[in-house]
Order: sequence, then structure tokens, then C-alpha cells
Amino acid sequence: MDFQAGILQDGSPMESLEKQLICPICLEMLSKPVVILPCQHNLCRKCANDVFQAANPYWQGRGSLISGGRFRCPSCRHEVLLDRHGVYGLQRNLLVENIIDIYKQECSSRPLKKGEHPMCKEHEDERINIYCVTCEVPTCSMCKVFGAHKDCEVAPLQTIFQGQKTELNNCISMLVAGNDRIQTIISQLEDSCQSTEENSEAAKRELCARFDALAALLEEKKAELLQRISQEQADKTAFIQSLICQYKEQLEKSSRLVETAIQAAEETGGAAFLMNAKQLIKTIVEASKGGRLDKIEQGYESMDAFSVSLDHLTEAVHALDFDPAEEDEEYFDGEEEEVEE
Repeated sequence: MDFQAGILQDGSPMESLEKQLICPICLEMLSKPVVILPCQHNLCRKCANDVFQAANPYWQGRGSLISGGRFRCPSCRHEVLLDRHGVYGLQRNLLVENIIDIYKQECSSRPLKKGEHPMCKEHEDERINIYCVTCEVPTCSMCKVFGAHKDCEVAPLQTIFQGQKTELNNCISMLVAGNDRIQTIISQLEDSCQSTEENSEAAKRELCARFDALAALLEEKKAELLQRISQEQADKTAFIQSLICQYKEQLEKSSRLVETAIQAAEETGGAAFLMNAKQLIKTIVEASKGGRLDKIEQGYESMDAFSVSLDHLTEAVHALDFDPAEEDEEYFDGEEEEVEE
């Protein structure tokens, strides 16, 4: 942030207010202009536009021929529908912008209190104010001069703090974008499952309509084919449902990791933040590189393979006649001719 939120005591009203003014995307104080979503949650316009562009890669701007697009609120997962103006069509939250201005003025007028900065364990009177690049831990100046880090390479604490916090914010954005893609796949899978059931029912109705015109001799064949369709429906539905469960499990794990990362990113103290930031970033990167789940092929939900044509059978039924009777008639005609001769 551009101001020091650490000047406030834990649990103070101003600190509670600060948490309400944090953007869930960049994890920084909401910046002007602030847009309000239909679900009443607030985002920086730039962050909202980044999420919108990630969910709608073919949307080119307010002059685009594409009618609009959609994305999900990162706070409540509510689907936000936008017109051709995109994020610029959302209403600005002037009240929140004014509150942010007042809050920053209030924070800038408060002095930093003692005892809020982490102290060195080896030198209790020394504040942790540098970062050991060699050992990858925050430390104090005395440790660099006389202590365990005297032969190590060090860097300003704020430089490392800003770098790793930026890296963590990028990881969070990556996770949020990945969650949006997973949610889109889940929605597509659910639609495919519904289409599979609808197409199965349509195939059954068509099959029943054809078999209803036939005699009882075809009833057994009709039941057999119905069973084949039902089995295919069950197999495909079970497979799609298993994929949905797998994607939901991955989404749940990723969401928990996002919550952990957000909590870590809310840490305003550089030293306290750096205690766990590196391992957390490593965990997020490893989770992002995890194995990808299977997807269904295009047209997987189709039941066209079970379309049955009974025209040739209908023609055969209409062509049925008393063939043996014709043969007997010819036989009797032959006998009459022999008698006449």
C-alpha cells in the first residue's frame, strides 16, 4: 500500500475498516475508480477489467462488435453479466472512494508506535531491518556485523518485501484466473450432462414411437435397444459426474489456498510477512503446475449413434402375404390342366 496500515493497533475500528476496503484481486486498498458489482461487492476498475478480459479473451473494447460478456465475482462467485461497454458500464461507488480518501488522511496523521516491529531473537534490542539473501531469512544489522550472517549477502528489507509481495499477488491472480477456468469447465460439464440426459430421452421417445407401430414380435427387440441407450447414458453420465467431482475437489483445494494466500498478503509487516511468504509462494506455484484433469471430447454427449431406422422393416411388414397359398393355387391349376389333357 501507499500508506502504513501498521500504525493501527490490532482489532481497532480503523483496522476493521481497512479490511473492508481491500480489493480481493490485488489485495491493496481499492483504487479510483471503484466499481460496484450487482452482488454489491467492490473492485478496482483495473482489477475488474483484468478478470473480465481473462474470462472473455475475444472482447476487444467498448467499440467491439461483441455484445458483451460475463465473469464471476471473486468474493462470492456471483456471475456478473456486462453489456458491450464491458467494465466501463458498471456503476462507480463514490461513497467508498470518499471513505478511502478520509481513511488515508487519518492514517497519515498517526505516528508509528513502538513495539510493533519484530525484534531479533539473538539481539533483543535490535529490530529486524535487513534481509539475508544467502540464508533467505530476515535479520538485524548486528547479525550482519557480528553474528551468524556476517559473511552473507544482504539486501534492504523493503526491497525484498515489495518483490515477494508482488510475486505473491501475481500468484493469487493466477489462482483466481485458474478458478474461473475451472468453474467454466464445471458449468460446461453440467450442461453436457443435462444434454446427454435430454438427448437420451429424445432417443427413447423416437425409438418407442417406431416400435409402437410394430407387432408384439418387436417388443423384445425394442426393450433390448432401450437398455443399450440407458446403459450408454449411465456410462456417460457417470463419467461426466466423476469429472465434475474431480474439478470441484480441485476448485475447493485451490480456493482454500487462495484464502491462505490472501491472509498472508494482508500482513503489513515486512519481516513477519517474509517468514512464511517464500514457502507459501512455492506451494502456490507447485499447485498451479499440478496434473491437469481429463475433459470430454466434443460431441461426447451426443446420442446420434442410437438413431434407428425401421423403414425397411415397415416395408417388409407391408409386403407380408400368404405366400404358401399362392404356391398351392399354382399347384391346383396344374392338376386341372393335366386332367383336361
